[in-house]
Amino acid sequence: MTSPLSGFVDRTLDRVARAFRDATTGAREVVGAPLRPDLPEDELPRLRRQIEACLDGRGGETAARARAAELGRTYLALSARGKHRFLTVLAREHGPDPARISAAIARWQEATDDRQRAAAEAGLREAMESPAAQLLAWFNSLPEGVKFVVDLRAELLRMGKKDPAIVRLAEDLRRLLGTWFDVGFLDLRHIDWRAPAALLEKLIAYEAVHAIGSWSDLKNRLDSDRRCFAFFHPRMPDEPLIFVEVALVDGMADNVQRLLDEAAPTRDPRAANTAIFYSISNCQEGLAGVSFGNFLIKRVAEELKRELPRLSTFATLSPIPGFRAWLESVLEAEGDAALTPGEIESLAAVTDATRGAAAVRLLLAGSDWPDIRAQENALKPILMRLCARYLLREMRGTQALDRVAHFHLRNGARIERLNWLGDPSANGLRQACGLMVNYRYKLEEVDANHEAYADGKIVASNEVRRLAKS
Repeated sequence: MTSPLSGFVDRTLDRVARAFRDATTGAREVVGAPLRPDLPEDELPRLRRQIEACLDGRGGETAARARAAELGRTYLALSARGKHRFLTVLAREHGPDPARISAAIARWQEATDDRQRAAAEAGLREAMESPAAQLLAWFNSLPEGVKFVVDLRAELLRMGKKDPAIVRLAEDLRRLLGTWFDVGFLDLRHIDWRAPAALLEKLIAYEAVHAIGSWSDLKNRLDSDRRCFAFFHPRMPDEPLIFVEVALVDGMADNVQRLLDEAAPTRDPRAANTAIFYSISNCQEGLAGVSFGNFLIKRVAEELKRELPRLSTFATLSPIPGFRAWLESVLEAEGDAALTPGEIESLAAVTDATRGAAAVRLLLAGSDWPDIRAQENALKPILMRLCARYLLREMRGTQALDRVAHFHLRNGARIERLNWLGDPSANGLRQACGLMVNYRYKLEEVDANHEAYADGKIVASNEVRRLAKS
């Protein structure tokens, strides 16, 4: 199925451009003819004049915001190359003034009492704020302006981390968007099959965990024994920020393909005792680093508990995206020392000349080992043990090495169970040798688990801990 992403992105950009066009009446005196799309060198002086006109404050705040809208309209009309040059000029030439920051620091150091120190601190905070970020903050009050800033930050992130000025402006916008998108401002909505087609298109396009293959696949995920919830911002009412897909089942699910099976019978949601969060997708690239996924899970669990009081278990069925790459690096670095003598012996029965760690790598290189019973039986205890080790012991500083594990552990979940061949699809085998994991959210323990993880302790069931020691 052709993805609708490009179509609705084009429609969104057109809507933003129309909104900015309506907001720029009377603010075009410094612009003249439109800048050429690629923004060649001879156009940069006019761009600089337009930016300076936005920042000089002439005519008061209303006029400044109108000029900012005209600047936004200029940006939207540029090509990809032109946008890159626009953002480079904005970031490099309109960052914080080092001399002003130094002077503010000196005033703070020279302060002799609390009153002077407080004034100096306020001055330092003001000096640290870049004019570029101040300019972009004006878009908050313009139609579609919030979406514009989110998408502009996405462009900055795509430009990479080689230019310190670009990195600084992207970080300035992350802090700005963090205030705009505080969870207290967000609306939680239940999305079902009756939602507008444009919104359903976005679910298909933004799904980042288990691709939605067709409209019938989407309809199945929105059936009566399923739920989909999303956060929205009041200034972006048609754009989901993040959404979660939930299956209402009996018992903790261990296989995502069965959850997604369109031919499976529909269950009575009132009879379910377990809510399985099987997919969480961030929708706005420009909001990377602005965290509200943890609030989404807790809000949805509370909402489901109110709707369906029989629900007693809230858990995920999650991928383990970093396991396969980590496993291959461990087998390469540790060789046979990564395996027990019993595991090495069991592998000898299913391989010829190759033994030990090399045998594991050989078997995993093929795609048919899950269908060959002897190979599956030899690999299962090895992969389950090493995956438990990966989830429980492998850290990046104080954080779990696996990014999905870090997300759920930070949110107060615990590692409940490893599921053998929970996702035997090509992607599941490529990411984690087909393994999946349940993270359980016991609502009364979430805060304690979060604190334990903050102190460097990973909370897990006895079953998973035994696997890591086996």
